[in-house]
Amino acid sequence: MAMSKIPNTRPGDLSSTKDIFVSAVRFAVSIEGPCLPFGDELRISAQEQIDFMLGEDGDTTIIVADSEVQSAVTMGVYNIIHSFETDLCSLLLDTSLEPEGVYNRIMKRVSDLEWMCNVLPKMELMKNFVSNWAAISSKILGIIEDRKLDHIMWGLKVKLIEVACKVLEAVGYGSVILPAPCRVQLLKTWFPYVRKMKPLLDSKAVEEIGFPYKMNEDLCQAIEGAIVSLVLTLPSNDQADILADWIRSREIGYPDLSEAFEVWCYRTKSAKRRLVESLDGHSDTAVSP
Repeated sequence: MAMSKIPNTRPGDLSSTKDIFVSAVRFAVSIEGPCLPFGDELRISAQEQIDFMLGEDGDTTIIVADSEVQSAVTMGVYNIIHSFETDLCSLLLDTSLEPEGVYNRIMKRVSDLEWMCNVLPKMELMKNFVSNWAAISSKILGIIEDRKLDHIMWGLKVKLIEVACKVLEAVGYGSVILPAPCRVQLLKTWFPYVRKMKPLLDSKAVEEIGFPYKMNEDLCQAIEGAIVSLVLTLPSNDQADILADWIRSREIGYPDLSEAFEVWCYRTKSAKRRLVESLDGHSDTAVSP
């Protein structure tokens, strides 16, 4: 007896997987708006569903290249970063010292930013996040370094450094390629802030017993490694500017750019030697009979 042919349901399976994934993305980044009475529970559940699908569902690796999926994710990145930027701006407009409602919304958005930094590399879509983050970095620090926020919101400040670390790692280690001017601007924006915040947080921990906000060892090493790698991707003149600024402030001690400095010195010497050899070679050719 001949075996009946098993029907091919693959296209339908992929379509269903795509629909579920797109819906999850929309709720995970609140594109659909709050869904009462579930609120944040639905958003968090959608994020967990996406984490699971990216880790366990083989079909997901196929459908992430679909234009509808990429469009939903791109819109999600914009939605989260734009919402975060809007809420952050409202900090300076509020007359109270630490508006709890706004602060809580911002911390939720930062949690969303961290989540996106973890899932986007799995979809090879981190560049969109990095570009958007780089575009608003100066504005972010302009707000968070305002005098009104000098001695508050330490938790937010540490979280911003953690998100910035993910961006610096993506660019520094080459998983996201940005033009040289963008890399320079990104580094010149976040490097001084990290350099300032590390000793400040350390001193707060000494002054206040139980002060919970700090840059732990793993974070410090991750940022330092990312900055060193990013410096080494820059044009030589830009490297020289950043390293000269670092040398003038070496008493701070962090981040340590000694490795980048040594590599820059070696490359500079090698470049000069090759130039001299090239000029000598041309000179010999010119005088030969």
